[in-house]
Amino acid sequence: MAEEAPAAAPAKAAAKSPKKKKAAARPKKDGPSISKLIVAAVAESKERKGVSLAAIKKVLAAKGVDVNKANKRINTAVTKLVTKGTLSQTKGTGASGSFKLAKEPKAQERCCRFIHLSSCPLLPFRGRGGAGAYPGY
Repeated sequence: MAEEAPAAAPAKAAAKSPKKKKAAARPKKDGPSISKLIVAAVAESKERKGVSLAAIKKVLAAKGVDVNKANKRINTAVTKLVTKGTLSQTKGTGASGSFKLAKEPKAQERCCRFIHLSSCPLLPFRGRGGAGAYPGY
């Protein structure tokens, strides 16, 4: 009784699972981003106290945005616009409440080239000393 060698193992290539194909990347949607649409919706509004989030979503739905799908993106876009300073929140906290366009801050003129503040022509109360003579300094 001669011992026979065990049968050869099946081919290793067949044992490996085939590589999965990557899902095709979705093409980007044409048109403005949600944050640009939100800014446009708030700018269109004539409300003095601002526009509510529900009203913003109605305007976006009229422009063709699927509000149910994009609800989270709308909320995050609104909060980011508030933190950036593009929108100001008149009521509420977070993504709820009313929003209006923020006023652009005016650049303050500062005297940099004058050694003594008393010689600065742009400052009021120059030449006087004491507390409160130079507001903002």
